[in-house]
Amino acid sequence: MKNLKLWVFLAAMPVMGFAQELKGSDPIPFDPNVKVGKLKNGLTYYIRKNAKPENKVDLRLVINAGSILEDDDQQGLAHFMEHMCFNGTKRFPKNQLVDYLQSIGVKFGQHLNAYTSFDETVYFLPIPSDDPAKLEKGFEIIEDWAFNTILSPEEIDKERGVVLEEYRLGLDADNRMMKRFMPKVMYQSHYVNRFPIGQKQILENFTYDKIKKFYKDWYRPDLMAVIVVGDIDVAEMEKKIHAHFSSYENPRNERPRKVYDLPNHKETFVAIESDKEASGSEVQVMYKDHDEAKPVVTLDDYKKRLTERLYSVMLNKRLRELTNSPTPPFTYGFSSHGGTMARTKEAYQSVAMTQDGKQLDALKVLVEENNRVKKYGFSQGELDRAKTDFLTSMERSYKERDKMNSSAFVGQYQANFLDKEPAPGIEWMYDYLQKVLPQISLNDINGLVNGFVKDDNRVVVITGPEKEGVKQPTEQEVLAVLNAKSDNLKPYDEGVIASSLLRKEVKPGKVTKKETNAKLGTTTLALSNGAKVTYKKTDFKNDEVLLEAVSLGGSNLYSTNDYLKTNWAESGLPDAGFSGLKLNDINKFMTGKIVNVRPYVYDETEGLRGSSTPKDMEYMFQMIHAYFTDMNFDMDAYAGYEKKRKSMFANMGSNPDTYFTSELLKFTGKDNPRFTPMFPSDEDWANTDYELAYKKYKERFANAGDFEFFFVGNIDDKAIEDFSAKYIASLPSTKEREKIVDLGIRPLKGEHKKIIYKGTEPKSKVMIRYRGETKYSPKEDLAMQALGEILTIKLVEELREKESGVYGVNASGGLGKVPYGSYRFTVSFPCGPENVDKLTESALAEIKKIIENGPEAKDLAKYKEGELLDYKKNIKENRTWVSNFRSSYSQGENPEDILTVEEKVNALTAKDIQEVAKKYLTKDKIIGVLMPEKS
Repeated sequence: MKNLKLWVFLAAMPVMGFAQELKGSDPIPFDPNVKVGKLKNGLTYYIRKNAKPENKVDLRLVINAGSILEDDDQQGLAHFMEHMCFNGTKRFPKNQLVDYLQSIGVKFGQHLNAYTSFDETVYFLPIPSDDPAKLEKGFEIIEDWAFNTILSPEEIDKERGVVLEEYRLGLDADNRMMKRFMPKVMYQSHYVNRFPIGQKQILENFTYDKIKKFYKDWYRPDLMAVIVVGDIDVAEMEKKIHAHFSSYENPRNERPRKVYDLPNHKETFVAIESDKEASGSEVQVMYKDHDEAKPVVTLDDYKKRLTERLYSVMLNKRLRELTNSPTPPFTYGFSSHGGTMARTKEAYQSVAMTQDGKQLDALKVLVEENNRVKKYGFSQGELDRAKTDFLTSMERSYKERDKMNSSAFVGQYQANFLDKEPAPGIEWMYDYLQKVLPQISLNDINGLVNGFVKDDNRVVVITGPEKEGVKQPTEQEVLAVLNAKSDNLKPYDEGVIASSLLRKEVKPGKVTKKETNAKLGTTTLALSNGAKVTYKKTDFKNDEVLLEAVSLGGSNLYSTNDYLKTNWAESGLPDAGFSGLKLNDINKFMTGKIVNVRPYVYDETEGLRGSSTPKDMEYMFQMIHAYFTDMNFDMDAYAGYEKKRKSMFANMGSNPDTYFTSELLKFTGKDNPRFTPMFPSDEDWANTDYELAYKKYKERFANAGDFEFFFVGNIDDKAIEDFSAKYIASLPSTKEREKIVDLGIRPLKGEHKKIIYKGTEPKSKVMIRYRGETKYSPKEDLAMQALGEILTIKLVEELREKESGVYGVNASGGLGKVPYGSYRFTVSFPCGPENVDKLTESALAEIKKIIENGPEAKDLAKYKEGELLDYKKNIKENRTWVSNFRSSYSQGENPEDILTVEEKVNALTAKDIQEVAKKYLTKDKIIGVLMPEKS
């Protein structure tokens, strides 16, 4: 939504200060660290030097043209054109473009990608920037996309099948309901008739001249932007843009780039839609603005947008408090003012996900909360907290301004080109926000509601499952809720703000030993209660500290009966809060603090995961202490959690894809006495014992001496020593040390085929799975991962490019070590029912080729290039390191292995991959097939 776009750039912008006090009518300046220009032919460009990640550049080609500009006989061709840019250009005929990019480590779909929407088409190309030849090739590619796509009849006809498979993927309950309610949401708008995927009949039958005409009309310099952000020389990149794009001209008698409106209407439209395959119930009420949306250009414009954002934040905090109550009116709910599908129109919208048949009740709450603001406004305390959170978020962005990934900047400049969204730079924003926030008063905020909530230009959409026992509301009932009086509403109750996260005295322990590991750059603190704290100081982020705490054991130590009684309750235990504080109390106390900690109990381990800023790190340690020693037992809070989860899971099985996965898991787990389904039944909920789950949790967290705590980030040595001694060394402990228990449960053996029937649309899915027991080998694990990447390349070539039978296909695998040595490998793809057998045979044939001959040398090289590029990026991320410490501990591996990844990847041979394919993909195969229901 457009109101959120303004905040995208809060994440990463550079340096400019106030030279003087600015007036509200003054324009918002543009970030001076970005080189912005326009060629004589009208093409716009943005260039920014940014060194993270190193030796990499993000190139983006933005076309200010999408499906809204299609002629009646071109519906779907804007998106089809996007596909064709990957299927033959002047410099890269046929599929040579993807082949070349994979050879330099750019993965198709993961790195290299594109999208088409109503108003724009955008191409993403991240490439290495340390090789001049590769950089030049990158500019050749985006130049070819823009002006030199071949559009040969042969390639167009081959791509029809791929696009039709993508069209098939969208045939679901949400799509069917959307087509019925969208004419009311987008009343009398051209957008209703121009969904990007287009019309099936046109995709099947359009003549070649139609797509060539679209390309000629709309892929032209004055509708284009080239964005270059990365580890580059700005002046050199500007020369390349001139060299590659200056010679192109706009067409004579060019077609006007029309902007389409969303007309106003006096009526209130109500759409009530249901579908047998709907997986959830939702309600949305939209109040469209009367006036056309205007870009944020001046300081007054920005102040108004900021005021709207504060309004949404405060109202959404109220809605969140309601969802945290023992009787939540909905699973989630939010309100905001922002964009619609049409560029020219914004709207105030309130949305909620509900229980079946409870959309009317949820609508009533949304309307009441809007009316409560109308009648009483917000409180000064709410506004103060919202402002504090804004400044805290901005301060964090400011501190990270030199550590942001290039990808964080590119979207800002795209929004500036397409929607004229401002991009002034984080230092300017940080300075301005501190000046303008105190000027925004309660009257400014409370005055917005009358412009948001109106009696006209209003649309209500209710969607949900069509099933026995669920009554849909009527239009008259909906209108009655909208027009209900607010005489009985009371003001919002602030409640009492907590003064501390802990209510019990903490008696500190001690750090008894301190060791360092020079290779890893870690320090390990042995604590007086037996716990260990290992931390790694990094400069990857200025304002980030990540936590992983882990202990061996997990729910495998429960009896089968206890496991089945507690499985569905465990994730809801933290919803009770801690230290006698409810979630809402904790959230209010944490105003202005950026901290998150969440405990878990998995099958083989238990632990905590979290993050904070360096400034707020003590609160993270306090939360750790509270989750060990003082988590609340609250039946009411659990009842609220269970109600929300029931609502979330109730109709998941109505979705054919989800049902297929669930049923296949049931089939493969039929001999597992501890098998739990993807989503619980009413019987499962009835069997769930919250009190037992709480008791088991307390057992799992009773011995802190059996835990290792890992911290990675911008860490102060003294602070972490002090906090570890006070909050972790003080935790209760014993000398007992637990191990991971192998319960002897093994995968289904033998070869099986399971056909599952679900769904009314002509959609199928194939999943080929290999599972079994083996002795764990790190080398084989890497080879299996490589096999997955290489097989994905081959399956895309065969099933997508040659046979035009799938839109996407994926293969992945690996080995596991706990609770026993195991292997896993999966191939999956969606397709048409008529192609299931043929494509399954093709997939198995590609597996057989690798088993018999090994992978081709070029594909192994592609895997290595891509893996090493990812590794070089990931090794400078805090998340990579903290995950490595956790997994190394739980798997019993050496954490220093992360330092030898390049060596191991480079040493991998085709024979290594062929051997694991022979060893693991020739037995214990299960083929699952989703087919539509028989008529």
